Amino acid sequence: MASAVARQGRMARLGRFCYRRRRFVLLLWVVGTVLLLLVGFGFKAPADNNFTGGRSPSAQAQNLIKLHFPERQGSGLTLAVQAPAGVAAPAVRDRVDALLTQLSGAPHLTTVHSPYSSPGQISADGTIAFATLQSAVTPLPASEVGHLVDQVKAAGGTGVTFALGGADVVAAETPYGGASDAIGGLAAMVVILVAFGSLLATGLTMLAALFGIGTGLALIFLLGHLFPAPSFSPIVSTLLGLGVGIDYALFIVTRYREGLADGLTPEDAVVVAIARAGRSVLFAGATVVIAMLGLFVVQQKLLNATAVAASVTVLMTMVAAITLLPALLGFAGRGIDRFKLPYFGRTGSRSPMAERWARVIQRRPVTGLVAGAALMIVLAVPAFSMRLSFEDNSTEPHDTSGYASYRILSEGFGPGFDAPFVIVAALPAAPPPGAPGGGAQLDPVVAAVARTPGVAAVTPPQTSQDGMAALFIAYPTTAHQNAATPKLLDRLRGQVIPDAVRGTGLVVHIGGPTAGDTDFAAEVSARLPWLIATVIGLALVLLLVLVRSVAIALKAAVMTLLSVGAAFGVLVAIVQWGWLGGLLGFPTTAPITAWVPLFIFPILFGLSTDYEVFLVSRIREEYDAGAPTREAVAQGLGRTARVITAAAAIMVTVFLSVLATPDIAVKEFGLGLAVAVFLDATVVRMVLVPAIMELLGNLNWWLPRPLARLLPQIA
Repeated sequence: MASAVARQGRMARLGRFCYRRRRFVLLLWVVGTVLLLLVGFGFKAPADNNFTGGRSPSAQAQNLIKLHFPERQGSGLTLAVQAPAGVAAPAVRDRVDALLTQLSGAPHLTTVHSPYSSPGQISADGTIAFATLQSAVTPLPASEVGHLVDQVKAAGGTGVTFALGGADVVAAETPYGGASDAIGGLAAMVVILVAFGSLLATGLTMLAALFGIGTGLALIFLLGHLFPAPSFSPIVSTLLGLGVGIDYALFIVTRYREGLADGLTPEDAVVVAIARAGRSVLFAGATVVIAMLGLFVVQQKLLNATAVAASVTVLMTMVAAITLLPALLGFAGRGIDRFKLPYFGRTGSRSPMAERWARVIQRRPVTGLVAGAALMIVLAVPAFSMRLSFEDNSTEPHDTSGYASYRILSEGFGPGFDAPFVIVAALPAAPPPGAPGGGAQLDPVVAAVARTPGVAAVTPPQTSQDGMAALFIAYPTTAHQNAATPKLLDRLRGQVIPDAVRGTGLVVHIGGPTAGDTDFAAEVSARLPWLIATVIGLALVLLLVLVRSVAIALKAAVMTLLSVGAAFGVLVAIVQWGWLGGLLGFPTTAPITAWVPLFIFPILFGLSTDYEVFLVSRIREEYDAGAPTREAVAQGLGRTARVITAAAAIMVTVFLSVLATPDIAVKEFGLGLAVAVFLDATVVRMVLVPAIMELLGNLNWWLPRPLARLLPQIA
């Protein structure tokens, strides 16, 4: 019967073509991949990490600064100086001046403001000072920043401590990716080896996934010229591509081995694997792509670019799984289990233990539903306390120059020194009669801001060279990551500044990194419900087409929301509250990085739908073959539990591998996805799904006739 099914449908014909023309398909992939890698990595677009676009108040402030203060463009670095004997001591001053002279010779640095010539840059006790360095480009090349950090470290010692800080220092000292990519790949290989017990099967699975990831990364580097993406985009795409690419290959190879065990020829086994598992791969991959593209509702260009990059990588891994992999299986033939390791791997995919477990849940479905749902809800409770921000020098590992700079300057000038508000206004050409001209027009605003509780200090207003704008800086008493800082920003914007400018005609905006992060976090909070609704709506349509069941499609959406909520809750408990944070490599408590929830939700929804597709499509096969719903659920779970467990283990190990990276945002991203996938593959797939399907009975397959006529039939 399997052979008869294998000869039907477009996916079956695709599998047969790739098997019979395997040399041509392999050559096409090799040549195409080499060309794409050469072009993509040779002409890749630079990263863009500016999240202040749009019409937010911080974006409008940035536009004014860009227009009227060109000298403030580019990246800013801060040199912190600490000398217990006093920074004004002649010996200390000579060392500071010598270091500043040395740093000013760097290729892209344009201006250096010494603490001895700029007011307000020496602490009240005289033991701490800072110098500011401005560059002509943003961001500074990581290699150049690394060289500057080395120079600063070498200049310290014998009573004087130097440390360099700034956003570019954070990026250089805590780069995305690195060793974690290799760790994730090796861990995934170990899991596949345990699952298959065959070096050849493991090698083919990894090879197909790596071809997909390599071509995907090359394409996103080229697409960066059209869709400029942030620097975390490649690591997000690589993690996602590695996880789904291996998963998709794993499902197809497992179905192929099962076909050989059932007595099929290698060709028919390939055709059946592509016609059945390949179809599920197609729908699962399409769901991940659609879920990622749902990020367009956030209307943030850099997130749009990352969504495109991740989607392209998933698309290429999916194409590799249904075209390159059947060609590779054609070369392997019946030798797929060659180089088999003793005591590991089984040819059959059926798991009697999982089938028995399903029957246990089916005998007590209410207990299983209540226990599983209660656990997920309890884990999700901390998510209601989630705060969003971005990482800064305070969240860096404590052995870095960036953190040392933050520590020194917080000690000398207060924790709010790292969270300045840049307050800027366009000046009217003709001020009202009796009103002061130039930057003095901002004096009432400066005074009002300085009187505001929570403001530690303000700088004198500075007028632009063209005389058309003025700005000053306000330093809060609290740090960038403190919940009181965005509240102070809201108070300044909503009450203090409007009262101060009433009747003057001035329009004042507050910008700077802290205001930009706060605005972005607010935008994320406002648009996250739209993202959730869009992704769920699109995914429901795909699930309805595939499984032709309203109940199963709705169940999948609810289960995924539970997994997302639980993952967010665990993330808040670890990152914000500090539970086990030190053990997992988080140097301090901090809000959740603003882009992390935006990516965890669509990625998890896509991956969760993957498992739903593979499980339910197998249950549907058993049901369509004549088995009653209860038996179809038990047999479907027994047939898919082992491979879903292996797939989930691959995902978890890949995502947890990023705990080896120093970047806190990537750590959060990997940890959140690892927790979510683990819960989805265990509590959801092994407890909640069989319990709900048992309670629903024949309602599992309910599809209204009008809807049935609208949906296309998928063989």
